[in-house]
Amino acid sequence: MDIGHVHLKTADIDRIHHFYVEILGFDVVFRMPDALFLSAGGYHHHLGFNTWESKGGTPPPPGTTGLYHVAIRYPTRAALGDALRRLVAADWPLDGVNDHGTHEALYLRDPDENGLELAWDRPEDQWPRDAEGHLTFSGRQLDLQGLFKEGAETGV
Repeated sequence: MDIGHVHLKTADIDRIHHFYVEILGFDVVFRMPDALFLSAGGYHHHLGFNTWESKGGTPPPPGTTGLYHVAIRYPTRAALGDALRRLVAADWPLDGVNDHGTHEALYLRDPDENGLELAWDRPEDQWPRDAEGHLTFSGRQLDLQGLFKEGAETGV
């Protein structure tokens, strides 16, 4: 079993299109006036957005239940660095960054205030483990400048 796609309500399809396609680099699979379906790498869609019940709506208020974040996994550190470079170029704010040991992550919000984690996974043989072999997440400082530089150098 795996996760096929995430479908989110949005207040503004054009604003979401700009962010996910022009800044993050997703491919448009299908676009309608009130819906947008995006892919990363040819799947029929990884992300769906619609305004069917939410056009012009506001994000849920803090302190309520709902989506915490969607994790978008990049294939390499350089690809994540390129995403960071594009976010910086768009002057898009980050909420936080972390090196979890298993993966490096950037945390931000999309135009509808949905939480996003942009990440790349280290190879499994590099994941931190305790003496019994159990996974141990770390909260190491992410080398943000190195990540940015790697993305800029590769021309991804």
